[in-house]
Amino acid sequence: MSSGLFNSFDKVSAKQWKQKIQADLDGADYNDSLIWKSGDGIDVKPFYHPEEAPEPAPMELPCGWNICEQLYVASAEKTNQTARKLLTRGAESLWFILPNEEIDLQMLFADIPAEIPVYLDCKFLSQEFTTKLAAYFSEKSHRIFLLTDIIGKLARTGNWFHNLRQDHDYMDTILSAAGSSSVLSVNSSLYQNAGATIPQQLAYSLAHVNEYFNHLEQKGEEFSGAKQLPVVFQVAAGSNYFFEIAKLRALRQLVSALAGEYGFTTSCHILAIPSKRNKTLYDYNVNLLRTTTECMSAVLGGADSISNLSYDVLYHKSNEFGSRIARNQLLILKHESYFEKVANPAEGSYYVESLTAQFAEKALAIFRDIEKGGGFLKQLKEGIIQKKIAESAKKEQEDFDSGATVLVGTNKFANPQDRMKKEIELYPFLKKKFKKTLLQPILEKRLSEKMEQERLDLEKS
Repeated sequence: MSSGLFNSFDKVSAKQWKQKIQADLDGADYNDSLIWKSGDGIDVKPFYHPEEAPEPAPMELPCGWNICEQLYVASAEKTNQTARKLLTRGAESLWFILPNEEIDLQMLFADIPAEIPVYLDCKFLSQEFTTKLAAYFSEKSHRIFLLTDIIGKLARTGNWFHNLRQDHDYMDTILSAAGSSSVLSVNSSLYQNAGATIPQQLAYSLAHVNEYFNHLEQKGEEFSGAKQLPVVFQVAAGSNYFFEIAKLRALRQLVSALAGEYGFTTSCHILAIPSKRNKTLYDYNVNLLRTTTECMSAVLGGADSISNLSYDVLYHKSNEFGSRIARNQLLILKHESYFEKVANPAEGSYYVESLTAQFAEKALAIFRDIEKGGGFLKQLKEGIIQKKIAESAKKEQEDFDSGATVLVGTNKFANPQDRMKKEIELYPFLKKKFKKTLLQPILEKRLSEKMEQERLDLEKS
């Protein structure tokens, strides 16, 4: 019945639409008046038509998404108690941040159901711990994702965990002990939070994982199992709603295409989290709105798991109220807004498909330039990646400072009566540690930091 619903209407071509719009512009130029150039280098048109839309790219998206809770493991026993409580309150996956290798795994995983996906984010690199981890999980059926990213550590801090050779040897130990657990990860949120454009984020993520794929290729059949396991991408979702949906879809396409070139069957597993770049200290409740739309983009873009940020994450220590509100945002999306009902909801949208194709094309061009220049690691050591990100971040910062980019409550519609000095429990600004590094680190910085520091200085004690 629906197929014949509009048969009585004449079809209107893309050319006819443009002619009508041009006539209504009363002499103004169509391109100059209505086509918007985004900061990512994308031409956004006033309308999208099936004649000009790319064919929907085939991609495998998850049938559902998990609400993920992030927990810092200071004590295995206390973290386990908290984790089990959170699983009764809506959490569906767990993200354990391990500060050292003295963690009692038996205690940490006690009574955690085997079907719960667990992300282990180790802030260290240890062969002994890897061996202990492999031995423990060889008798378990837990679904584990080990967030091992030695290149990400180098990019973020300017140093390896130990050194290039030792880090790669340790990674080989991890790969050989992989079993059925995913052990490779790319923390691409670093590039978004540092100010990279979307094509840059995608290209650097692709070049980043290509270094790992090259390593696996050189090892031949030694790590054949790892070539079949998913690679976890930690992705930060920004505020440009449709662009972020397209970004996640383009990432899956690009990773699938790259893995196919190597003959790997590995897939892209996305662990999404809202960006920190647009979060604010003043009028912090607006952060609730920002994280909500960013989580929506992550869902519609096809994230496997989503870990939300609390509205007060910048200045408060982890607290039950902030975590509960962040979790409830995701619960409302899933259970009241029905965001779990449809798989791949963005498929066939002319606008989203067009953005996806453009992002993938632009990212692929940047990726090819990186490979021609010797690869991601070489360009990172030469400072080329850092320079490109800094240029994009500077442009974005200038737009914010001029008011072209708006953060409500901060550079527009600010409440001058807001006072934050007595509320701060955590240092909310970029921390600069002057220490020797092998290369210039990529620094994450929020847009509103300078303005917030000025406001704090003006507050009366």
